[in-house]
Amino acid sequence: MGSKPRILGLDVGDKRIGVAISDPLGITASGLDTINRRNSDYDLQTIKDIIDRHSIVEIVIGLPLNMNGSIGDQAIRTQSFGKRLAQYTNLPVIYEDERLSTVSAIRTLVAVGKKTGRNKGLKDKVAAAIILQKFLDKNSPQTGA
Repeated sequence: MGSKPRILGLDVGDKRIGVAISDPLGITASGLDTINRRNSDYDLQTIKDIIDRHSIVEIVIGLPLNMNGSIGDQAIRTQSFGKRLAQYTNLPVIYEDERLSTVSAIRTLVAVGKKTGRNKGLKDKVAAAIILQKFLDKNSPQTGA
């Protein structure tokens, strides 16, 4: 009834992957989980389990571009992971510029009184939600996109 399939948002780091999901209408993103990375097989299967559980049809991954917009080592690693994830899940992977998303996540958490020092997973989950929300806002019918 007017609901869209859900979209998954990922903030892929070397130690953790923040996970967010869109609401059924594709309007808002919310943090879902944080995956502590172990190895490629574990990481891919854990994300696949989330995809299956929530009927995900598309994946948005934050692309950590350098501040000048160029692609550095971390962005290359992220794209490599995204390619493997696309093959593993048979879902489209879209990259969204994530510059300053972690800074925004920390500011958001501080604003609501949450400490970020010990709970880094919370920061990653919020960063994933920020990345996904940016994508949803950009692709919303109201924006004419």
